[in-house]
Amino acid sequence: MKIWRYLSVLLFGLLFTMSSFGGATVSANEKIVYHVPIEETVEKGLSAFLERALTTAEAADADLVVFEVNTPGGAVDAAGEIAKLLADSPIKTVAYVNNRALSAGAYISLSADEIYMVPSATMGSAAVIDSTGNAASKKAQSYWLAAMKTAAEQNGRDPIYAQAMADVDIDLPEYGAEKGKLLTFTAEQAKKAGYSEGTVSGKAELYSILGVEDADIRSIEESFPEKLARFLTNPIVVPILLTIAGIGIVMELFSPGFGIPGVIGITSLVLFFYGHLVAGITGYESLALFIIGVILVLIEFFIPGGIIGLLGFTAVVGSLFLATGDPVHMTISLLIAVTVSILVFILLVKVFGKQMKFFRKMILTDATKTEQGYVSNPNRLDLLGVEGKALTDLRPSGTALVKEERVDVVTEGSFISKGSSIIIVKVEGSRVVVREIPDSN
Repeated sequence: MKIWRYLSVLLFGLLFTMSSFGGATVSANEKIVYHVPIEETVEKGLSAFLERALTTAEAADADLVVFEVNTPGGAVDAAGEIAKLLADSPIKTVAYVNNRALSAGAYISLSADEIYMVPSATMGSAAVIDSTGNAASKKAQSYWLAAMKTAAEQNGRDPIYAQAMADVDIDLPEYGAEKGKLLTFTAEQAKKAGYSEGTVSGKAELYSILGVEDADIRSIEESFPEKLARFLTNPIVVPILLTIAGIGIVMELFSPGFGIPGVIGITSLVLFFYGHLVAGITGYESLALFIIGVILVLIEFFIPGGIIGLLGFTAVVGSLFLATGDPVHMTISLLIAVTVSILVFILLVKVFGKQMKFFRKMILTDATKTEQGYVSNPNRLDLLGVEGKALTDLRPSGTALVKEERVDVVTEGSFISKGSSIIIVKVEGSRVVVREIPDSN
């Protein structure tokens, strides 16, 4: 009986072990797929997020990363970083264009190993423009054309179409991109030109075509700090932050103590550096340089001389340039911030200064008027028309005796000798003007 009991325990143990190995084998054979969104404007914050996503996928030994693309484009330098991330990744990458992949979005999609599009999707229109919205320099355009061509060639695509997306001089009338227009592919046109591996109705069909419908599909979403960093590093938001900081700090300098304007100004600068740090655009060296600059400026208030303050101001401006990867855009942002700060401050002071309680605390509106009994100097109107005698030579100023009082006087410009008779002809505050009385003899 005991033997059967032992055999039963041994049999159950063997079955459990076999089932464990079988489960491990199934788990080991299961494919891992990461789904990563590429949305909104392409900037350095997006680059930092995608770097984290690819690092996570590589650490998990993933088989495939699907990038769901829906972007109007963005910064060229950020797109270049993202394209390099895709090119250097050992994992197969797929760009799934579910709406639009324009400008920098087209470049990123071309850098993926495969491209799939939904029927309504578009891809192309990749002309490079500068920070002001105008056509970029010939040097920048040449670089961008070469980058688009390389992205197409590295995945076996005809580069002429990639170049037509960025160059209006390339004539492709059969795709609606005659000379003078940029090429923008529809899903059907992209498939016809070999720029798309297929048109799919959605993610389910995409996974089926890729053979990963039964895979372990994991989504990677942007964290709140990453979303905030992307917002704060947006080319439109940066000058707004700097402008708010400028207005707050300038207003604080003209108000006693430390109040709301100063808090708002400093908060804007903190957000500026926070966004660039989280996005991986800069390191703590820029923040350290900024703090040093602020300290030097504060020292200038106690040790005047100008040099320390100039060094501090230079350090502050330098830290802003160090924090960004685009010095041209930073120059424009600073000019906007300085100009708007000055204009807004003048507007608030001149127009609303007397009406706003806040500005009444900042601006001295009281005045000492004569009608209220205030005078800067004694006004000797009582001496007007009174005669006297010059106690000294008047050349033209000197002293005269008027009503038994010594009075500092000045002539109308002529010389009057000592002892001459004079008459006071004008009084302007403390200025008493005299004229010589001709001798009657």
